[in-house]
Amino acid sequence: MKGDQFDPKGLIFEAYRIEGIGMAECRTIFLDWALSLSEGMDARRAIAVLIERYGAKADHPMTQVLREGLEQSVHTGRRGGRSGRARQ
Repeated sequence: MKGDQFDPKGLIFEAYRIEGIGMAECRTIFLDWALSLSEGMDARRAIAVLIERYGAKADHPMTQVLREGLEQSVHTGRRGGRSGRARQ
Protein backbone atom coordinates (compact mmCIF):
# COMPACT_ATOMS: atom_id res chain seq x y z
CA MET A 1 0.00 0.00 0.00
CA LYS A 2 1.23 3.46 -0.81
CA GLY A 3 1.15 5.58 2.29
CA ASP A 4 -0.32 8.93 3.12
CA GLN A 5 1.03 11.94 5.00
CA PHE A 6 0.77 10.12 8.35
CA ASP A 7 2.33 6.84 7.12
CA PRO A 8 4.39 7.86 4.08
CA LYS A 9 5.84 4.43 3.29
CA GLY A 10 2.85 2.43 4.53
CA LEU A 11 5.06 0.91 7.23
CA ILE A 12 2.50 1.02 10.02
CA PHE A 13 -0.19 -0.38 7.72
CA GLU A 14 2.08 -3.28 6.77
CA ALA A 15 3.09 -3.93 10.41
CA TYR A 16 -0.53 -4.66 11.25
CA ARG A 17 -0.66 -7.22 8.45
CA ILE A 18 2.35 -9.26 9.64
CA GLU A 19 1.28 -12.41 11.50
CA GLY A 20 3.12 -13.01 14.76
CA ILE A 21 5.04 -9.73 14.76
CA GLY A 22 6.68 -8.90 18.08
CA MET A 23 7.50 -5.78 20.05
CA ALA A 24 11.11 -5.64 18.85
CA GLU A 25 10.07 -5.69 15.20
CA CYS A 26 7.37 -3.09 15.86
CA ARG A 27 9.87 -0.78 17.53
CA THR A 28 12.22 -1.10 14.53
CA ILE A 29 9.36 -0.34 12.15
CA PHE A 30 8.32 2.62 14.33
CA LEU A 31 11.83 4.07 14.15
CA ASP A 32 11.89 3.72 10.37
CA TRP A 33 8.41 5.30 10.24
CA ALA A 34 9.52 8.25 12.40
CA LEU A 35 12.53 8.87 10.18
CA SER A 36 10.33 8.85 7.07
CA LEU A 37 7.97 11.61 8.24
CA SER A 38 8.18 14.76 6.18
CA GLU A 39 9.87 17.79 7.66
CA GLY A 40 7.41 19.83 9.65
CA MET A 41 5.04 16.92 10.31
CA ASP A 42 4.05 16.82 13.97
CA ALA A 43 4.95 13.27 15.01
CA ARG A 44 2.55 13.33 17.99
CA ARG A 45 -0.33 14.27 15.71
CA ALA A 46 0.62 11.56 13.22
CA ILE A 47 0.79 8.95 16.00
CA ALA A 48 -2.62 10.03 17.29
CA VAL A 49 -4.10 9.64 13.80
CA LEU A 50 -2.57 6.17 13.44
CA ILE A 51 -3.88 5.08 16.84
CA GLU A 52 -7.33 6.27 15.81
CA ARG A 53 -6.98 4.44 12.50
CA TYR A 54 -5.82 1.11 13.99
CA GLY A 55 -7.10 1.43 17.57
CA ALA A 56 -9.55 -1.45 17.16
CA LYS A 57 -6.51 -3.75 17.25
CA ALA A 58 -5.65 -2.81 20.82
CA ASP A 59 -3.93 -6.13 21.52
CA HIS A 60 -1.48 -5.70 18.61
CA PRO A 61 2.13 -4.91 19.57
CA MET A 62 2.24 -1.99 17.12
CA THR A 63 -0.66 -0.35 18.94
CA GLN A 64 1.35 -0.58 22.16
CA VAL A 65 4.42 0.90 20.47
CA LEU A 66 2.34 3.76 19.05
CA ARG A 67 0.86 4.48 22.46
CA GLU A 68 4.34 4.49 24.01
CA GLY A 69 5.46 6.89 21.30
CA LEU A 70 2.57 9.20 22.06
CA GLU A 71 3.26 9.15 25.81
CA GLN A 72 6.98 9.82 25.54
CA SER A 73 8.11 13.26 24.58
CA VAL A 74 9.84 13.51 21.25
CA HIS A 75 13.04 15.48 21.66
CA THR A 76 14.09 17.04 18.40
CA GLY A 77 17.16 19.08 18.74
CA ARG A 78 20.87 18.88 18.78
CA ARG A 79 22.61 17.88 21.98
CA GLY A 80 26.22 18.46 22.77
CA GLY A 81 28.81 20.23 20.72
CA ARG A 82 30.01 23.77 21.30
CA SER A 83 26.54 25.33 21.42
CA GLY A 84 25.40 22.78 23.99
CA ARG A 85 28.32 23.54 26.26
CA ALA A 86 28.02 27.31 25.86
CA ARG A 87 24.55 27.30 27.48
CA GLN A 88 25.76 25.68 30.68
